[in-house]
Amino acid sequence: MKVLIDDMAAFGLALRAARRAAHVRLDDLAALAGVSKQFVTDAEHGKPTLQMGLVFKLLAEVGAHLQLDLPESAVQELQRLQARGGIKPYQRRARPAAAGDARD
Repeated sequence: MKVLIDDMAAFGLALRAARRAAHVRLDDLAALAGVSKQFVTDAEHGKPTLQMGLVFKLLAEVGAHLQLDLPESAVQELQRLQARGGIKPYQRRARPAAAGDARD
C-alpha cells in the first residue's frame, strides 16, 4: 500500500507500523540496520534532521521502500540525467593536512 508521507511525523508513524507488523523489536531493528537504538527512536518520533542514508537502511530492514512522486515537468529532465550516467555519488573530500600533523 502506498502511503502519503508529507512530513517526518508521518514517516515515523509508517516506520513504526512496518516494524511492528514485521514483529521486530526496536533494539533488534537498530542492530540489523547498524544504527543506534536512539536513531530508531528518533526516526519513529519524526525527528526532522535524520541522516537519509541511515533512513534507507531502516526501511530496507522492515521491507519498506521510499518512492518520490515527481511532477511531470521533472520526469523528462530526470530521464535526461539518467541517460548521461546520473550524478556521481557524494564522497567526502580528504581534509588537507594541517601544519604540524604527523601523517607518516
